[in-house]
Amino acid sequence: MDVTAHKIRAEEDLAAELLEFFYPIHYQSEMALEDALRGGVLTRKQAAILWLIRSEGEQGRCMRRKEIERLMQNWFEVSSSAITKAIRGMARPPLSLVQVVEDPHSGREKQVFLTPKGERFLLNMVARGQQFLQKIVEQLPQELVKTGIEFLSQATEAFERVRATTVARNGKGR
Repeated sequence: MDVTAHKIRAEEDLAAELLEFFYPIHYQSEMALEDALRGGVLTRKQAAILWLIRSEGEQGRCMRRKEIERLMQNWFEVSSSAITKAIRGMARPPLSLVQVVEDPHSGREKQVFLTPKGERFLLNMVARGQQFLQKIVEQLPQELVKTGIEFLSQATEAFERVRATTVARNGKGR
């Protein structure tokens, strides 16, 4: 086997090894983390919407509804009406976590704002997530955790580059 073929085989082996973590990471660990974030109150979609507002929204407080829909459809097979239903559920009592208002730049577009209660809920959501992850971090050497964070950071950047290339080629982000 020549050097190039050996390198390709080694990279394929690493990809295969990483793939074996898909189920335990996504369907076990990440779902358990998501359950902790939801706090027994929100649906998975509602939790994702709040996290989107926190991560991608203006000052972590506000986001255009169409942008929420676009990003949610990258993660879930979800209709526009299902997103509306999830947002509406968070806007109504007893949750009252968000407020939906008309976009000042477009009468047809809506913006989704966190209410003060929503901001407090999101702070508690973050705290629950940190508590959940702290139990895992305590089981591992600190240097390993730091290396894992660096790996995940670089893997996320690589994923974004691959996704951008895929979108440029065929217009789809999935």
